[in-house]
Amino acid sequence: MADFIICTRGTKGNKFIAEPGETLFLKVADAALPKPSDAVTNVDSWIRDLFKEAIWGKDSRTGAPRGDILVFVHGYNNNQAVVMQRQRRLKADLITAGYKGAVVSFDWPSASAALNYLEDRHDAKATAIRLVDDCIKLFASRQTPDCCINVHLLGHSTGAYVIREAFDDADDTEINNASWMVSQIALIGADVSSGSMSADSDGSQSLYRHCTRLTNYSNRGDSVLKLSNVKRLGMAPRVGRVGLPENHPDKALDVDCTEYFSKLNSDATIKAADQRESIGSFDHSWHIGNRIFAADLFETLRGDLDRAIIPTRRQEGSRLILQRIQ
Repeated sequence: MADFIICTRGTKGNKFIAEPGETLFLKVADAALPKPSDAVTNVDSWIRDLFKEAIWGKDSRTGAPRGDILVFVHGYNNNQAVVMQRQRRLKADLITAGYKGAVVSFDWPSASAALNYLEDRHDAKATAIRLVDDCIKLFASRQTPDCCINVHLLGHSTGAYVIREAFDDADDTEINNASWMVSQIALIGADVSSGSMSADSDGSQSLYRHCTRLTNYSNRGDSVLKLSNVKRLGMAPRVGRVGLPENHPDKALDVDCTEYFSKLNSDATIKAADQRESIGSFDHSWHIGNRIFAADLFETLRGDLDRAIIPTRRQEGSRLILQRIQ
């Protein structure tokens, strides 16, 4: 089965490069790597095929198709081989957990060198505009008030920054569809400041306005997001490490993964049972390939259970803490 990719990397011959380019809609053969010749010429056909994969039933009230699309937005320092590995692992783990919808990657032009952090962040900002113009508007144009195909977003690392900037840009453009919303937004290892995610932050108000719920998975053991990291020297504490600020909106919540990650990282038995694959820096990227995270994300996307009674969480006061299940 082909993989769906929205790619904003530039091209050189029949290869993609780590610079911004025009938005291309790709269908990539199973186990293959993306190439410009995978781009479709008929975007409407691409969307129809994506929606067909996303639909898994009918709404019991309206009889309309019901389905889910999860858009994965990767972080910095990700070449296309890593992006595809993560997309395929994520999809496999979600299907195992019970997910029946589609998974599509939004592939922006990050490099494959760790020292490209600042350039990648600049490209992420530029890419956010493409996400609005060529993707958000496109999905919005296919939605109606009774649309039962929910669109969700998963942002990893700098991918969370791409999503936030995209939503901020969206309110500065004309999207002529009042029903434009995404359902669930989930952030993992999010490389944006915690303070910027407050309810009164100008930069995040659009993000909260256009989603049903935002779930931030935080981990104080994430060394990539530590303040002493030379790439982000002088930056404020990151929301993927310290969690959301106290004055966040009610529709936003933290799932604290610190305790679970500590056990996962120190206990070989737990790691063998829970971690199907590890891609990249483990403390920053353990989520994709982990069965507990996949189960929690699936319940989040499904939305049938209240945030406090999802089995992979326990509540301590106002805190939700990720926990193991058998």
